[in-house]
Amino acid sequence: MPELSAETVAEAERLTRLALRASDPDEADAYRSERDALLAEAGYAAREREDGGTVTLVCYPEAWLDEAGTIRMDRFDPEEAVERPLGGPGDPDEWDEVATHNRGIARAVHEAHGSVHGETVTALADFASNHYAKPIEALTRDELDEFREEYLVRNAWPSDAQLDRLSESLRYAFALVDEEVP
Repeated sequence: MPELSAETVAEAERLTRLALRASDPDEADAYRSERDALLAEAGYAAREREDGGTVTLVCYPEAWLDEAGTIRMDRFDPEEAVERPLGGPGDPDEWDEVATHNRGIARAVHEAHGSVHGETVTALADFASNHYAKPIEALTRDELDEFREEYLVRNAWPSDAQLDRLSESLRYAFALVDEEVP
């Protein structure tokens, strides 16, 4: 069985996150179709499994399936599947890389848009790195709500200007990585 490349998995994960965030069902379907076509080129298929409110992307070889699309247990080998949780904590082993990435976003926002936005995005970078070990752009809507409603006001002591311009600060951060705020 050919191995699934890290780049393909990352792109499948990105497309799945976009599908989950999409408010329009047709847009969500388009992202999933693009993901499925990408994985099919590598001989893989995808499913989204939900466990306790957390969605996990599961990429597995198409060879596991019978003609009806059911997984045949005699073809199943867990070593061939790739699973990526799309909510909750990211990979703590990648914390240094994630923290560096997030601090870079904060620095760029600060340089481009000033200290009010820069300080807010610095707090967001700390939150994403320390609480979820995730890049800013991987945060879910619920995680961003937690940042807005709990973390920012309790841990970063934002100024009135920061609170007034919070939505704008988040848009600047996500725009740097070509994503929309969930």
